[in-house]
Formats: sequence, C-alpha cells, structure tokens
Amino acid sequence: MDRFRDILRKYWGYDDFRGIQRSIIDSIASGKDTLGLMPTGGGKSITFQVPALAQDGVCLVITPLIALMKDQVENLKKRGIQATAIYSGMTQREIVIALENCILGSFKFLYISPERLSTQIFLSKIKRIKVSFIAVDESHCISQWGYDFRPSYLKIAEIRDIIPDAPILALTATATPQVVEDIQNRLNFRKHNVFKMSFERDNLAYIVRKTEDKESELIHILNSVAGSAIVYTRNRKGTGETAKLLNDNGITAENYHAGLMNSEKDARQHKWQNNESRVMVATNAFGMGIDKPDVRIVIHLDLPDSPEAYFQEAGRAGRDGKKAYAVLLYGKTDKAKLKKRIPDTFPDKEYIYKVYDKIAYFFQVGIDSGMGTTFNFDFGKFCAINKLFPVPCHNALKILTRAGYIEYVEEQEYASRVMFIIRRDELYRIKEQDERTSAVTQSLLRCYGGLFADYVNIDESLIAHSIGYTSDEVYHILAALSRQGIIHYIPRKRTPLLSYTANRIETERMKIPQSVYEKRKEAYEERINAMVDYCESETSCRSRMLLLYFGEKNEHECEKCDVCVKKRSHSLKEDDYERFRQFAVNLVSDGKMHSMTELTAFNTTTDKMRQMLNHLLAAEEVKMKDGMLVSTNYKQ
Repeated sequence: MDRFRDILRKYWGYDDFRGIQRSIIDSIASGKDTLGLMPTGGGKSITFQVPALAQDGVCLVITPLIALMKDQVENLKKRGIQATAIYSGMTQREIVIALENCILGSFKFLYISPERLSTQIFLSKIKRIKVSFIAVDESHCISQWGYDFRPSYLKIAEIRDIIPDAPILALTATATPQVVEDIQNRLNFRKHNVFKMSFERDNLAYIVRKTEDKESELIHILNSVAGSAIVYTRNRKGTGETAKLLNDNGITAENYHAGLMNSEKDARQHKWQNNESRVMVATNAFGMGIDKPDVRIVIHLDLPDSPEAYFQEAGRAGRDGKKAYAVLLYGKTDKAKLKKRIPDTFPDKEYIYKVYDKIAYFFQVGIDSGMGTTFNFDFGKFCAINKLFPVPCHNALKILTRAGYIEYVEEQEYASRVMFIIRRDELYRIKEQDERTSAVTQSLLRCYGGLFADYVNIDESLIAHSIGYTSDEVYHILAALSRQGIIHYIPRKRTPLLSYTANRIETERMKIPQSVYEKRKEAYEERINAMVDYCESETSCRSRMLLLYFGEKNEHECEKCDVCVKKRSHSLKEDDYERFRQFAVNLVSDGKMHSMTELTAFNTTTDKMRQMLNHLLAAEEVKMKDGMLVSTNYKQ
C-alpha cells in the first residue's frame, strides 16, 4: 500500500497525497474505469503519473494542447522518467521512432493529441504497445453538453476496442452533473465510478465590479493588488491593445493568443512565468496546464460565455493556497454582447448549408465526390471571396464538422523543415559560398542531426541567435540554398485544414441532427443565462452560485466575495463604520507601517473593531503586510 507513496516521495518529493488523489490512484491501479473531478490546481497529473510508474507498460495520455504535452514530457524527463509525445508537425520518421520505442518499452508515458488517434500509423502500432491504462485529460471535451466539445475526443472510445484490457482514467476540472454522466457513457465505462473533490476555493475571492470605464478600473485594481496577474480579453486584438495600455501605465505586460507563432508564445510565457513581466493579457488560448502557483489575481475584461470557462480561468489564481482574487468587470452593454454570441455561434441552418455549398465551389468539389480529400484552407480568403463574416462562418464550419460532413481543423503551426539534398561528401560546394551563407550552413549542422537522412524540424530564430543574424536573414539564406539544390527547405506555415469526411451531397439532402444543433444551442443559451445571472445577482454569494452550478451544495457563504462583503457592511451601523473607515485610512495615509494596537485609539469593542477591519480589508480600503496595517498604495 505504500508503493505509491514511495514513488511520490522519490520523484516529486512530497510525503503524502492530498485531497482525493490517493482514492483515484487506488481505483485506476485496481483496473477500474475512473472519473476524477478536481478543480484547477488540484494535482490531476499526479493521479495518473504515480500509478503508471507502479505498473508495467506505457500510460497513454490523451490531451488537447501541444504546449501542455511538451511541458509535462519535459518535466517528467527532468525527474528521470522517460516520456515522449506525438502531435501535428512531427515528421513520419519521428512518429515511427517514438511508437517503436514505446513497443520496446523505452517509455513509461506516451502523450498524444486526440486528432492523432485515428491515423493509420498509430492504429497499426498501438496493437503492439503494452498499455497499462489510458489517461484522458480535459475529458469534458468528449461531452456534447460540455462547454468545449471536440469531435476528435469521440475517437477515444474506438481505441478501447483495440486495447480492451486497458482501463480509462478520465480527468477534468469543470463538469456539470449532466456532463459527468455523459463522459462515462461516451468513454464506455464498464461501471460508473466517480471521485469528486470539492470545487470550493477557500483562498479565492470572487468579485464582480460594475463599471463603465474598464480600462481605468483595470489599472486601479492592478495598482492595488500586488503580484503576478492574468487579464483575459475576448479577442486577439484586445490582448495587444490592453498590454500596451498597461505598459504605458508602468505595469509590465505581455500579450498571448492562438495566432502567435509557437516560438513567440514560448518566449512570452517564459518572461511571465519568470516574473520578468507581471501581467499576461490573453485570450482563452492561454492558461490550461500552466504551472504558476503564485498568480494573485485573474481579471476578466469581457464575459466568458459559460460558468465552466469562467471557473477554469478564474481558478488559475492562488494555486499556492494564498489569498487571491478573481475579478470580473461588468458593464451595461455586456449582457447584450453576450446574448449576441448565440446567433453568431449557432447561425441559421440555411446559412450553414450555404457555407457548405461555398466550400465545394471554393475547392471545385463535385456532387458525390471529395470523401477523404484534405485541403489547406485559407479561411480569410474564403470569407472575403464569399462576403461572409468570419465569426458565424467559423461556427458554421464547426457545426458541419460535428454533423459529420467535413472536418475543419483550425490553425495548425507546422515547424520549418530542412533536409540536405547533396551527400555529406559534397559539402565542399558550400565552402564556395559567401561568408554569411557558410555561417548559416555550419550553424544548421551544429544545431541539428540527421539532416542527410530525413526532414528535420528547425527553428530559424535558434540558428539566427547562434550566429548573430536576424530570423529574416536566416530565412532568405535557407531559401537561396534551397533554390541552389543544396537543401530542401520548407518554411514554417500556419494554415487551417479542411477535409471531406463524406462525399459532397446536395444541400436538399443535408440534415443536421437535433443533438448537434437544437439541443446544443439550448444548452449554450442556458450557459449564457447562467453567466448573466452570476454577474447581475446582488444577493447570492458568488462562490455558492458557482458551486451550485456544478451540482455542489454549500450551506455556508464565502465571506470574501463582493456580495458577502456588502452584506457584512450593511450589518454595521453606517455612521460607526464610516467613522472607523476614515480613521483607518487617515492612519495609514502617511505611507508607513502601523501596528494593529494603534486602532484601539478608536473607541469601540474589540469584536466590532475586528468586524469593521475585516470589511475594510475585503473592500481593499487598506491592506495588511507582515502583520502591520498599510495603505493600499504601499510599495516597499
């Protein structure tokens, strides 16, 4: 029984498990299909990494984010644990080598994106891999009723037919009771088996701040609450504008969204995680799997379209267990903007059929043809030619994907690739090149191996850094070498892909099922309404509202959210509290630290003073530092 604890101590340095980790580990280790519900920061990865190390074979980990895969594989390797990952952008040779090594037992963990599960190479190799169990992260993505449904997750159940003896461990941080049921059904659980950790976060104060000047309020909040922060905006443009606003006001900030190159994402994330930049301004593309425990505040400038998304994003604050804040800025027009997303997310069926027809004309696909064909899809050009607004068009493509007519894969980044066409003994030809070309070639050979045998993924910025050139200069030199027939250079690209999963049919014969359209639209509207109710309520504890949404009843109030603080202030006599507030604020206005005993100069009972002080602290009128009372502007 202590073997799991010994592994935890050996590789992670912890003496014991926390929460429901041990219960989940015991369940999956005994071969039972298991669903673990753990809030952000609950330690989900431990629940599959520890039992995998205690068993023979490879743990197959299915997760949707490449960045998360790379991060976890790297962390495991640092602990002396062998792990590998398969994701888009890898060469065929790299994938074969990774899978063959799993067959030989060289790895304990194989991370893979759900899209790769149906590839022929994976299906042929997985039969020969000894799989201890399958871990499905972000498992809510398999549910049609989940807020982030991804059709590729439906392929997971098919893998069970190939390796029927491998149990499944499904993990998620956000799931309503309906989604909990759906996850187990869609993963073909032999028997329903759920372990749930309370979603309550004692250290996190949920606050809705009503304001019509979000920019000024944002700056005020960040100047009042010290420490690392995340600011979420709705769109990519907003991330850049908000980051500039903060930097212009002396608050260091980076911006992050899905449209950035992977190298840019990595660089900005590194600066933020190492506290070189204080604030990360991002779309919802940022955060999942990010291991930064000391985030003190998460601020939403725009409303998420579901409590699930909000709970997960807000939960990235205070993972170290210390006091943290989740603040949502709510303006008069936000409700209307949120409601507008319903027709954008679920455009009329006639519009969806029109988009389907336009795709066929765009790629010249005839009736009763196209099945299995994949195209590089210039989405911007497609919208421009057909005079379609991008947002409803994008969602129409997603609905067509769910209905089984096409498969639309959003922007994928494919790394630059290089292979030498000439033989190694012909390298003397390169010496005849100019000094700059020679420098790039030599750096290429120093940084990468196997260039004469197959295509190798390269990073122009790495080569540029090693020789003091710019990435653009390296690109042009590699392109020239390619034209000269010395190398074959395929520059990095970002492009969506569109495949026909069935032959094209006439729109009159198309039928989008209720489960794909009407029922999902109804569920989406319910999530929108729940989000509006959360923002507009002035009587219900914010924490209790969120917990109830996820099916968790809580009899006590949090005493930290803006609603609870307001209720507490109303219980105080207005004049007494206002006089105490003025006294305390004046006391610390000199910018110095003050002992709590100095408050006794205000003539009231100890209990009442404690109550009023707690309210002042919660309202951020003053703050505590090292047991002393200070101004909210205290900087030392």
